[in-house]
Amino acid sequence: MDSANVRPVRDEEIEMVVELCAMHAAYEKSEYDKTGKASKLRCAIFNPSPSLFCFVVEQNGGVAGYATVTKEFSTWDAAYYLHMDCLYLLERTRGSGLGSLLMKKLKEFAALHSCTHIQWQTPVDNFSGIQFYEKQGAVSKDKKRFYLH
Repeated sequence: MDSANVRPVRDEEIEMVVELCAMHAAYEKSEYDKTGKASKLRCAIFNPSPSLFCFVVEQNGGVAGYATVTKEFSTWDAAYYLHMDCLYLLERTRGSGLGSLLMKKLKEFAALHSCTHIQWQTPVDNFSGIQFYEKQGAVSKDKKRFYLH
């Protein structure tokens, strides 16, 4: 792996995050509309009480991927946890250890913010992602995800 660094996203990188979100959606065979996303992400990330935390992995001077988390509260655990909304790497960088670096940063961030664990979901047909998460020591639970509009 070439030198890599995981750090909070910078304002000037939000447009790149929007592009990575579009690639992520395509990878998961989902629709994605980029309209207005950059300004909404800026509002969520760069304010005194952020509702979203975004980390990028930088390699060779460019952004190679990102992960986003929110701090949530578990009634059952009576404790805070992180919900990882997204983790995505450019296809050419997968398998090079960058995902593990992102996960390590998220674990550090969780500990720093007194979060007991990290939760997330991935499509059932994301076999490489599932294999990656299992190598990280993650345990899965079968559940159905619901949406209401």
